[in-house]
Amino acid sequence: MDDPEERFTELYDRHYRSVLGYALLRAERDTAEDVSSETFLVAWRRLDQLPEPPLPWLLGVARNMLAKQRDSHHRRQALVDRIAALSGDQVGGDVAEHVIDRETALAALSGLPEQDVEAMVFATWYGLPPEQAAAVMGCSVRTYNVRLHRARKRLNQALRLEVRSTRWGG
Repeated sequence: MDDPEERFTELYDRHYRSVLGYALLRAERDTAEDVSSETFLVAWRRLDQLPEPPLPWLLGVARNMLAKQRDSHHRRQALVDRIAALSGDQVGGDVAEHVIDRETALAALSGLPEQDVEAMVFATWYGLPPEQAAAVMGCSVRTYNVRLHRARKRLNQALRLEVRSTRWGG
């Protein structure tokens, strides 16, 4: 495909929802839409330089734009809020247990460093392989794998602490 407009249109059609979804996890709708648009503006300007596959690069651009707009604590809280909102419709079984489990998970997630949450989101939410997730986070594959391992370990510990405090009231 040699026509730049066709290449860009295909790129946009294929990846816009993923970029917007990523931005929505970390920002309000208006900000997420602006970041997504700006990401594709950068992609248009660098169309001939885009790597294959382009999604990790696009997510990296969006990530950098979001990082410039918010401090670390605010971004982490927004991500936790978005995950809570997105998982709220999936109630099954005993509602009380679901609420307790959800609140326990959210409390554990909110206590983790942003890099931990982000490493897990790229692996589980987007299904990026370590090479692509590392590229988005701007680190080596080895560093990403270590971050992901430590993030999972910290989440597991945090969940255990939350479950104990929920069951025994403190």
